[in-house]
Amino acid sequence: VVSSGTAALHLVVLALGIGPGDEVLVPAYTFPATANVVALAGAKPVLVDVDPETMNLDPAKLEAGSRTKAIIAVDLFGRPVRVEQLPNGLPVLEDAAGALGAKRRGRPCGSLGALACLSFHPRKIVTTGEGGAVTTDDDKLADAIRRMRHHGIEPRGDFAIAHAGLNYRLSDILCAVGIPQLARLDDLLETRTRLAAGYTERLGEIVDVPTADEGDVHGWQAYVIQVDGAATVIAALREQGIEAQVGTYALHRLDAYRDQGEFPGASRVFDRAVALPFHTRLTESDLDRVAEALTSLVSK
Repeated sequence: VVSSGTAALHLVVLALGIGPGDEVLVPAYTFPATANVVALAGAKPVLVDVDPETMNLDPAKLEAGSRTKAIIAVDLFGRPVRVEQLPNGLPVLEDAAGALGAKRRGRPCGSLGALACLSFHPRKIVTTGEGGAVTTDDDKLADAIRRMRHHGIEPRGDFAIAHAGLNYRLSDILCAVGIPQLARLDDLLETRTRLAAGYTERLGEIVDVPTADEGDVHGWQAYVIQVDGAATVIAALREQGIEAQVGTYALHRLDAYRDQGEFPGASRVFDRAVALPFHTRLTESDLDRVAEALTSLVSK
C-alpha cells in the first residue's frame, strides 16, 4: 500500500526504469495524474484517443514507436479495459484506480497488466481518505516498489539504501480505516450495482448510460452519462442543488499536453460526460429526484 493512487502510478513507472528518452502511451481522456507521472519521470506521455462508447483507450488508435516502453490502460470509472486487444510486446500498466472489484472476463481488475494501481481516494469504493496500492505478481518488481516507497531502504535486515527512494508510505491508522471496508467490498459493490441499475432504468431512454461488456463486472466508481451540452446540464443541475460534475479531463485541452494535437474521441466524451451523484447511501428518492431533473432538462 502507498500514500495515494498517484504515488502508485509514479512507483510503477519508476520500477520499470522509464525515464528520459522513453515514451509511454496514455489515454487522452483520463485524470491528469495518469500522464503526469510519466512526465515527472522525465519520459514523454504520448496521448492516444479513446473510444467514445467505452470512454477507455481505443486499441485501434495505438501506435507504438521505437521509444515506446509501456502502455498505461485505464479502467475508467470502473469499466474494465479490453486489455486483450492491446498489442503484445509492451508492458501494460493498469490504472485500476476506480476499478476495485471489477472483472474483465473473470479476471479481477488490478491483475490485467504487468503492474496495476489502485486508489483509496474519497471518490473510490474503498477509501482511506487518501491512499493507494500497487499490485503485481512479479516478486522483483514488488521488492523494488517496497524499497522505493520507503526512501530506498531495504525492508529486511540491516539499514541499507541501495538506490534513491521516496516517502510514499500509507500510515497504519489509514490502513485501519480501509481494512474493514475491504472486508465489505462485495456488499459495497452490490449496493453500487443496484444504484447504477436504478439510474439506468430511469435514464436509459433519454441519455447514453454507462455499461460494461457482456460477462464483465463493472466497478461503478462513478455513474457517468453522456448527453449533448454537458456543461449546460451540469450548471442547471447544480442550480437545483444536485452536485453534478465533469467526468474527467481531455488531456489535450490542458496546457501541459496541448501540443499533442486533436483527439476527437476524447473531445466528444469530455463535451458530453456528466458524473451524477453516486455513493452507497443514495436512496430511491434521490435517484428519482436526479432523474426527474435530468429528464426535464434533456426534454426541453
